Amino acid sequence: MSDQQTKQPGIFAQTFKEITQPFIDLFRAPRVLWGINVSYLLEGLTYFGVIGLLAIFFNEHVGLDDIQAGRMVGFLTAGITLSMLFLGATVDIIGVRKSLLLSLGLMLVGRVLMTIAPAVFQTTGMWSSSHMMVMFGIIWVVLGYGIYQPACYAAVKKFTDEKTAAMGYAMLYGIMNLGAFLPGLISPPVRRAFGITGVFWVYIVLTVVGILSVAIILSKKAIAKAERDLPKTIKNNTDSIDNMPVKEKMAYYLKNFPLKDMRFLYFVFILIPVQTLFAHNWLTMPQYTSRAFTGFIQDNFEFFVNFNPILIFIALPTFILVLGPSVYTLFAYLIITTIGEAMWQPRFLQWVAEIAPKGMTGIYMGIGQFPWFLTKVITSLYSGWFLMQYCPDNTPAAQLKTETMWFWYGVIAIISPLGLLLTKNWMQKGFKDKAAV
Repeated sequence: MSDQQTKQPGIFAQTFKEITQPFIDLFRAPRVLWGINVSYLLEGLTYFGVIGLLAIFFNEHVGLDDIQAGRMVGFLTAGITLSMLFLGATVDIIGVRKSLLLSLGLMLVGRVLMTIAPAVFQTTGMWSSSHMMVMFGIIWVVLGYGIYQPACYAAVKKFTDEKTAAMGYAMLYGIMNLGAFLPGLISPPVRRAFGITGVFWVYIVLTVVGILSVAIILSKKAIAKAERDLPKTIKNNTDSIDNMPVKEKMAYYLKNFPLKDMRFLYFVFILIPVQTLFAHNWLTMPQYTSRAFTGFIQDNFEFFVNFNPILIFIALPTFILVLGPSVYTLFAYLIITTIGEAMWQPRFLQWVAEIAPKGMTGIYMGIGQFPWFLTKVITSLYSGWFLMQYCPDNTPAAQLKTETMWFWYGVIAIISPLGLLLTKNWMQKGFKDKAAV
């Protein structure tokens, strides 16, 4: 065995560490990061819980077909990412605590409107009164979430140093995915007893709890203490931006705007094809697991839709599903893609936050997420068509052609690793130049 082999942990040991370390670090975190992570846990639970049922909610309660429902889910998910582009700078202007309270308040209003719309109007179909009210509610959620995620990542950058930053980002990402897994346990019994709107009311209550957690745990006193405890160099860098007049701050933003960096743009945009697989977690997986399977999987489809996130706390595995619907291929696909996501996604988010100039984390997070917006738009445009062609509703499982659907999804996703492989030298040169700055 070589020295290199003895010094470096294996891929499975490293992946296990990536999964478990956030839980270990959680108990060592200061109060201000506890406040961020409690909020992120509840919001991860709520967001992914709602989105996992949203297409079916549009089918059953608003009377939309698969294509229309997919586009409405895309309207929400893509709208959120687009709003980060315009609202991500909010946290840089008004601060972390106010941004979180404002964003959660907006999302609470939106979720209430979405939930009560079918009962208030009792109309169905595209552009019906209930559909319009649900869309109005979605707009409120979009505005809130456009502020929320940049605020959380900006807070981690603000209240950590070079020794604790990696822990902070990994913990935030792991906690969100723990929250994203929990709907698979909470949703099925509530849905069977009270329907989808009953589940949505549970998430409304959790949104209120999230607001209270920020107000109480992330108090002004706790933030002041965290700021006093920051290393002097970090405080000086932060203060130099916070104390700028608005006009100077806007000039600073324009001067340091990241869109001039072609390697940065290529890197985030080439990830779009493989990211379509993650969009299928809510655009395709709910219908796929509830239509192509029977028995336990069909009755508890939320668990399998949200199984991916618990292992996180890119493209080749998709071809496993070409073998046909079975519990073995489903689990193999979910586990392998999760390992891949656990390795690169937290690092990507950390990279975007860390390369941001001082005081610009929020806007950089927004711009870094813009390709994710395009992914959600593009995927939502064709996912419903594929479902209606290869996995239609009210069709016996034996007559479905899901193998073909997943084959084409795999072909799309493999463009990303091929694109990165072909430009490896150019990309590495760019990152070395960036690191030297």
